[in-house]
Amino acid sequence: MKELFFKDIQTISTLLQKKEISSIELTNQLLKRIEELEPTLNAYITVLKEEALEQAVLMDKELAEGNIRSSLHGVPIAIKDIFETESSVTTSGSKVFEHFIAERDAKVIEQLKAAGAIIIGKTNLHEFAMGATTENPHYGSTRNPWNIKKIPGGSSGGSAVAVAAGTAFGAVGTDTGGSIRLPAALCGIVGLKPTYNLVHTDGCTPLSWTLDHIGPMTRTVADSRMMLRIMADPENVNLIDLDAEMTDLHGVRIGVCEEYFFENMNLEMKNVVDAAMLRLKELGAEIVAIKLQDLKEAIEAQKMISKSEAYTFHEENFAKTPELYGKDTAYRLSLGHSIPATEYIRARNTRKRFIRHVLEKMAQKGLDVLFTPTNTTPPFDIGSIPPEESLNNIFTLGKTPLGNLLGFPVISVPCGFTEEKMPVGFQLIGKPYDDGKILNIAEVYENSTNWVSYLEKNTAYKTENITL
Repeated sequence: MKELFFKDIQTISTLLQKKEISSIELTNQLLKRIEELEPTLNAYITVLKEEALEQAVLMDKELAEGNIRSSLHGVPIAIKDIFETESSVTTSGSKVFEHFIAERDAKVIEQLKAAGAIIIGKTNLHEFAMGATTENPHYGSTRNPWNIKKIPGGSSGGSAVAVAAGTAFGAVGTDTGGSIRLPAALCGIVGLKPTYNLVHTDGCTPLSWTLDHIGPMTRTVADSRMMLRIMADPENVNLIDLDAEMTDLHGVRIGVCEEYFFENMNLEMKNVVDAAMLRLKELGAEIVAIKLQDLKEAIEAQKMISKSEAYTFHEENFAKTPELYGKDTAYRLSLGHSIPATEYIRARNTRKRFIRHVLEKMAQKGLDVLFTPTNTTPPFDIGSIPPEESLNNIFTLGKTPLGNLLGFPVISVPCGFTEEKMPVGFQLIGKPYDDGKILNIAEVYENSTNWVSYLEKNTAYKTENITL
């Protein structure tokens, strides 16, 4: 059974539908693995053992009757503990919401349950999703399974680790500045930030209404496609094409902007990303140099919008109980307090101009996607960056925030390792509602490598090696 922990969702779904394994067996095995690994990895805040087993019984009954809801029917997945779940606590990684029990499921969780997914647990995160490391002062730091001294990235670090370590077959995260894509890259999995508003955010604790996205975190690109099909808002899903497929990349034009995206990049990691770019070219893609204007102004606008909107949401609680917030979260919120409305409006206008500019540049060059590194600096040791310096971690570890300012679909795909065997990823940024296209390009690349099979066999993921 152990080898199933690292199988993709498609394989697990087939085994379930052929009745070669039951959802109850699968769920029990994952619960046992969670129990074994959690003392070290700390990927979960809450394990929903009873609820998961109850749902597994129902899914097996329906399978026996020939009722298959979707490809996620009976498959255990994890969700970031920032989504409301009926009758269970949703902490958002904070003591502020330590006892908050929702009366309903978040919209996306409702859709996943309706599709037959087993919610096995709620994963650890950076407090209120306000950080890139998942060093949580209230629920403990989550550890990277490739090197447990290192951060897994954040804020969806627990979700990334659950998938990477084989304690969930897929997971759901949120992404406001790179919180899906950065931990996906640091943990060696696929992370998808869909087009803005493609996945409904109702029932998800907000960080920034303008920048928040929800998306899947999986072992394979195909699994991300499968989960997105289920997670997408039914009113918006017809705006994307998830059915078209590619066998090669002939005719695909990929833009590369050296400025900002490749600046100050670790040389070893740059070599890995450059090799991935060369592979895309070998698969038929045309690589086109592109220059984008006002990148620094765009980054500042992203920061301004995020800080302002975060403070707005937390203003009342932060005024009443500031002592319940962690040091780095409190520091971030204090910065948002002093931003005048004029600066916020100016940042919003900068965002609009930047979106128009990028779309115009892509049209002028006939580009399908943009290519960038995801992570540009290796993950640092847990506890090595003090709270007052942590604000810029998302900007120093990777090149993800502009994807949120744009609201375009972005996928992070694993592409290799550093000499210390830490994963490296690259991003593909598509135009609005071209989610299917970036998935196609990423899948052609993934299918040309042995990455997925390597992850399945690599001993860094095995239980005996994930110990303190």
